[in-house]
Amino acid sequence: MASTYTPIATQTLASDAASVTFSSIPSTYTDLVLIANTRINQSGSSEIYCAPNGVTTANKGFTYLLGNGTSASSGRASNDSYIRIGNGAGTSTASGTFATSVVNFMNYANTTTYKTILSRGSDATNAVEAIVGLFPSTSAISSITIVGNGLVNILTGSTFTLYGIKAA
Repeated sequence: MASTYTPIATQTLASDAASVTFSSIPSTYTDLVLIANTRINQSGSSEIYCAPNGVTTANKGFTYLLGNGTSASSGRASNDSYIRIGNGAGTSTASGTFATSVVNFMNYANTTTYKTILSRGSDATNAVEAIVGLFPSTSAISSITIVGNGLVNILTGSTFTLYGIKAA
């Protein structure tokens, strides 16, 4: 079955920001895909997270696999306030270098099931990773907020594009 990606919204940061939000997401698609190219205001790379519907209640979980070319690791978080979706490239990387994450929000408009979030990401100077997260809510996802880890800001020039996917 073929699918069609329809751009819903794009944001390019004109100044550093603590968060980026996509709001008023229509429920007319099957799934959502977020492409995030991020750079953060600390020397090394650091995690990027999302809060579907702005919900930051500590009830979410995610599992990740990480490889850096030398070793592999994995980890799990439960009862977390956010869902990890990737990394942001740190300022110690070359100017103009961004970490990329491709995030799938599966069956986001369904109002009878919890939502699965799958993410694949690469920080070219640090690691590649795969993440699966769970948003434990039967509410349709109508907004997504992206934040850095702790007090990390997302830097100017970072881009975020949200696509809707319709089954053909």
